[in-house]
Amino acid sequence: MEKYDVIVIGAGAAGLFCAAQAGQKGLRVLLIDNGKKAGRKILMSGGGRCNFTNLYTEQAAYLSHNPHFCKSALARYTQWDFIDMVNRHGIAWHEKTLGQLFCDDSAQQIVDLLLKECEVGNVTLRLRSEVMSVVRGDSGYTLQLNGAEVQAAKLVIASGGLSMPGLGASPFGYKIAEQFGLKVFPTRAGLVPFTLHKPLLEQLQTLSGVSVPSVMTAEDGTVFKEALLFTHRGLSGPAVLQLSSYWQPGEFVTIDLSPQQDIDAFINEERNQHPNQSLKNTLAKLLPKRLVECLQLLGHVPECTLKQLNSRQQGELATTLHQWRVQPNGTEGYRTAEVTLGGVDTTQLSSKTMEARDVPGLYFIGEVVDVTGWLGGYNFQWAWSSAWACAQAL
Repeated sequence: MEKYDVIVIGAGAAGLFCAAQAGQKGLRVLLIDNGKKAGRKILMSGGGRCNFTNLYTEQAAYLSHNPHFCKSALARYTQWDFIDMVNRHGIAWHEKTLGQLFCDDSAQQIVDLLLKECEVGNVTLRLRSEVMSVVRGDSGYTLQLNGAEVQAAKLVIASGGLSMPGLGASPFGYKIAEQFGLKVFPTRAGLVPFTLHKPLLEQLQTLSGVSVPSVMTAEDGTVFKEALLFTHRGLSGPAVLQLSSYWQPGEFVTIDLSPQQDIDAFINEERNQHPNQSLKNTLAKLLPKRLVECLQLLGHVPECTLKQLNSRQQGELATTLHQWRVQPNGTEGYRTAEVTLGGVDTTQLSSKTMEARDVPGLYFIGEVVDVTGWLGGYNFQWAWSSAWACAQAL
């Protein structure tokens, strides 16, 4: 039987980083994954450029049943610490919007960085390894793999969530938590597009590919000011992905389709200058033409000139454009979700070490834990921070 100091399960962002940090502290580390490649989800992220952190990382950007849990790890290993590492590896990067940092070249650079760090720490990486069973005994944890038995005093679960099942996502981490008596909150897809009920979907079908600036509000009052994208399945874009984490089935979302311009003031101004201009052409100065035509078919934009538009119609139109209420049918689910909401209950973990309070030597890091960040590099930062905190404790 092979013996190690630490076994890390899951060669994603959190697992690779934790294994590297632990190895560099002189521990014998085995990192195992069921896939053919390390960091598969990293390679897919940020359109292949990996949005590896966010300049504005703070606790408020994370959802959890225990909202203060993430504070300690985020404060001890910050976005600036990871940026320093990226710079040390000579990786060129740029800020896109709202503090989101991307590689200039490719997400492969972040995977290569993590693999190099693992090499420096002499980490043993074993891919295509299925964990058949985990048993805890006097000498730590014994794992039955397909074809081998391995043992370590400490076990780190970094197996991710259920999002993107095509990349090998599985409920493994949740099962291990439950096996050792830890509570797991129900999981659901987060940062995911909305699907729409049939009549509305069919009416909006012509808008597929149209994007507009928007402000979207959930029923709990959460607001995001980002782009909205119409798709052939429903609604997507950054605003929708962000809001999806706060939305519950059956709820409505409210959309401001003209966040930068007050519709009432705009129409009044245009009427003074061009009273005979059609309302449709007036709105097309502000919104995509296809969107205006679609809203007209839905009966929200009267077929008239500006001087013919009465105050009641104008009021209704302003309400529609600034407070368009839509009830999603659901979401596209784990298939396209970027993250998994819910997971291992953090009240049963140490916020300083990520160790299970009642199960010595068992740690949970990254997405498997009930901590989910906003879109824009926040989830990667949680992976780095939770992995670092764990590695210091190992």
